[in-house]
Amino acid sequence: MIRAYKFLLRPTVGQQIALGEMLLDHCALYNGALQERRDAYRHASKTTVRYGQQSAQLKEIRAFDPERQGRWSFSSQQATLRRLDKAFAAFFRRIKAGRTPGYPRFRGVNWFDTVEFPRDGDGCRWDATPHDPVVRVRLQGVGHVKVHQHRPVVGKVKTVSVKREGRKWFVVLTAEQPQPEPLPKTGSVVGIDLGIANFLADSNGEFVPNPRHGRKAAAKLEAAQQALGRCKRGSTRRRKAVEAVARLHRKVRCRRLDHAHKTALGLVRDHDLIAHEDLKIRNMSRAPEPKPDPDRPGSFLPNGAAAKAGLNRSIADAGWGVFLAILNAKAESAGREVIAVDPRNTSRRCPVCGHTAKENRPTQETFHCVSCGHTAHADTVGALNVLRAGLVRREAQPA
Repeated sequence: MIRAYKFLLRPTVGQQIALGEMLLDHCALYNGALQERRDAYRHASKTTVRYGQQSAQLKEIRAFDPERQGRWSFSSQQATLRRLDKAFAAFFRRIKAGRTPGYPRFRGVNWFDTVEFPRDGDGCRWDATPHDPVVRVRLQGVGHVKVHQHRPVVGKVKTVSVKREGRKWFVVLTAEQPQPEPLPKTGSVVGIDLGIANFLADSNGEFVPNPRHGRKAAAKLEAAQQALGRCKRGSTRRRKAVEAVARLHRKVRCRRLDHAHKTALGLVRDHDLIAHEDLKIRNMSRAPEPKPDPDRPGSFLPNGAAAKAGLNRSIADAGWGVFLAILNAKAESAGREVIAVDPRNTSRRCPVCGHTAKENRPTQETFHCVSCGHTAHADTVGALNVLRAGLVRREAQPA
């Protein structure tokens, strides 16, 4: 299996300058390749330029500009061109699917933060000798950069990436390692129901509160964004204000990830099977369609857009998609089973008599079956139904 590791870099002042120049030159290569594709399509009878053609031009580009392009790794520049090719492949895939295409855009100096080295030993070298207390990564054109390695890397390093986040630099490794030993069986199964009032409720009647990291930081974010709006574009004061806003967003993201990791780890350690709803988060957070007023052309009827915007913010703040991705990754490493089930009517079906009706859920939290009178918390009922659907699906799967 492939596992990723992310470590903080400790570059010197000179190495920080070299890392910034590396990003700048790779960004220029990306934009130049994008411009070539645009010009070829517009002015050369809709000619399509492929990755292979642009990769073959790298030798000439490096020879023409040795100060900027010639000093960096050839493989990393190929990875940058491959990154552009993937952007165009995704663009054409969205066109075929009938979605909003989103043509690849030029990258500004602050919107290009990652350089990838496709193979360890080709333009980079992960240096982690067992007897050396200082771990370093060697990058072509930069030198040996100190790494704050907070945990050991298991397996053989395959790729190395350098990433900038604000004023910090990170190295991201992917390592190929054997499948770890599964955790001991617990004999426990659980269903979970994700929500807004509570982050999740399980079929055992327990709840994980929603930390609402975004809402807690909303006041600070609003003040920082207002300060940013008062700054003149291109000024030093505006640059500092941008960094302040980015720093607050980064804190919220890190806290959300920390909560997701800890919650998923607890579920994986305690249960052999975890069933959850197969949520279509993109559809759930979609803005409502406008309602034209038939009596007044050019006017629109109320469609609840303001209330839906608040719900969409809460869904994004909860981070269901990130949590489910982390849960699946941890379950795979631990030898646990995760099953996604159809979410329809899971909170409206009585777990005692099986009666399904909208009236069974009179409020957001209350479940009261109109057929048998069973009363419980609506999220717990949903988790119970999710677990039962997951067990049925597991039994139906071919051996």
